[in-house]
Amino acid sequence: MKLKPIEEQVVVVTGSSSGIGLATVRLAASRGAKVFLIARNEAALREAVQGIRAEGGDAAYATADVGDEAEVLAAAQTAIARFGRIDSWVNNAGVAIYAPLLDTPEEEHQRLFRTNYFGTVHGCRTAIRHLRENGGALVTVGSIAGDMPSPILGAYTASKHALKAYVESLRIEVRMAALPVSISLVKPSGIATPIAEHAANHLEGEARIPPPPYDPALVAEAILDCCTRRVREVTVGGVGRAQALFAQHFPALFDRLAPLVAPLLHTDTLPKTRTDNLAKVAADGEERSATEVGKPFSLYTSAARHPGLLAAGLTATALLVYAGTRRRRG
Repeated sequence: MKLKPIEEQVVVVTGSSSGIGLATVRLAASRGAKVFLIARNEAALREAVQGIRAEGGDAAYATADVGDEAEVLAAAQTAIARFGRIDSWVNNAGVAIYAPLLDTPEEEHQRLFRTNYFGTVHGCRTAIRHLRENGGALVTVGSIAGDMPSPILGAYTASKHALKAYVESLRIEVRMAALPVSISLVKPSGIATPIAEHAANHLEGEARIPPPPYDPALVAEAILDCCTRRVREVTVGGVGRAQALFAQHFPALFDRLAPLVAPLLHTDTLPKTRTDNLAKVAADGEERSATEVGKPFSLYTSAARHPGLLAAGLTATALLVYAGTRRRRG
């Protein structure tokens, strides 16, 4: 199966009223794709679509809560009616809770899973229904949190573990059924989006992104890679990848050191956000955090997105080392 160039695609993105989703639809539209936005905030969606059209792009939207499968199915039908097909579907909608697990309200915990986990399930089921005939890409935005535990963000982390397991199991079943669908998992490190400002925050002081945050444009680039070529998974941000490897290989030491991160997840120097988007629509429309600046480059992610260049670089380095060794011996 060969995926289409991005300029020939219709790309659907959930959670596209802010953050990574908004950055992705804007980037895709700037490269010629037709984009369809799905989120709960109609005002933010309308503004985003108007902005894309003003730049010469082709965009449309539908409001939907991804936790409700009927609404996701209806949104997909609207996309089909508008553009005639779907070539790539990106599951991106997500919410967060900042609280110790034992202090996390049950209602909030269930609502988070309804969005982060079941929202992915509903998106995958809907996407494959439309992609199974003509093929395409199904991309899910998970998190590096799905590869390791975390204090304070435990409910969010648990949902990303569940999401990862679902996507990886689905990939096997899609292969068993010989469906022409590429299934990718994108795992961002901490990204400087408004997610902390939008989170249900039970801490003292304003919630913060796990440090060091990266710019959402890096994730958008990785997502579009997955829309145009078969990618199993990619981690965005070398620091997050290093943390996950450390947790995997030295779990006991990681358990002892992880609490040192907890104080970095909130600050008393900023006023605490009084609203969240866990169960209701909050202010949207921004790609980036209002308080934190993300790193604009990740050498690790660039290498992961271009494995051929990485292999060539390693080969060239090895040859240079070998040549230097021969000269010294000569």
